[in-house]
Amino acid sequence: VMKLNPQQAPLYGDSVITVQLSEEDKVEDDVVFYLVFTGSTVQHCTSTRKINPGSLETISPGHDCCETVKVALCASREGHPVLVVAEESFQFVQDEAYDAAQFLATCAGNQQALNFTRFLDRSRPPAADVDFLDEKVALAFRHLKLPAEWNVLGADQSLTENVPRETLMHFAVRLGLLRLTWFLLQQPGGRGALSIHNNEGATPVSLALERGYQKLHQLLTEEGAREPDSWSTLSHTVHSGDYSVKHHRGLGVYLLTAEA
Repeated sequence: VMKLNPQQAPLYGDSVITVQLSEEDKVEDDVVFYLVFTGSTVQHCTSTRKINPGSLETISPGHDCCETVKVALCASREGHPVLVVAEESFQFVQDEAYDAAQFLATCAGNQQALNFTRFLDRSRPPAADVDFLDEKVALAFRHLKLPAEWNVLGADQSLTENVPRETLMHFAVRLGLLRLTWFLLQQPGGRGALSIHNNEGATPVSLALERGYQKLHQLLTEEGAREPDSWSTLSHTVHSGDYSVKHHRGLGVYLLTAEA
């Protein structure tokens, strides 16, 4: 028997899972443990790291749909066959951050929806909440399968630069969302959004200045600005055909994902 904590993860993954081993599985140092997640169309294998003799740590993979999957704990030892030592079920769920990213992605050009995000700003969440929101929504946004024609400024590209309007970039900057701003900057229309004025005549750049967001202002204006520190900067993904391998440098954990 093994215990997974938590027993679910958001679709975009990248959260820490702790594995509690049963008494009989607490073994010598030369045993290496892996977790294999089997979904309906995708399978993931993650390496683990030992925290103490009775528990391991790994990173949850990003999954392709909301479902309950089977997780097998496998033990491997040089010169011995790989053994499945325990099985447990695990759930991939769509959380609020994922909903928020989807909402923002679909309302890129929608002025009513973007005005709603301005209304939210009046409540000014505390800095710790903003940081949490920024981290999670940026991770979720990365995981969304955005259509090829997706643009930060919305679908209607016929709008010229001089039409005053609210953009997703105004939203991200107004709340001080560093990582989301960085993500949007890399997308089509991201750079173009920087010079668009809203109805008060503010651009995302002038908003960052006016609100005293120094780091954010640097991100928008400096040539060599680097990606802000985040959970995703700790991981590096390589794709090859139906496979992808992700290395999480923070925990030294590898994740292999394959179409089942």
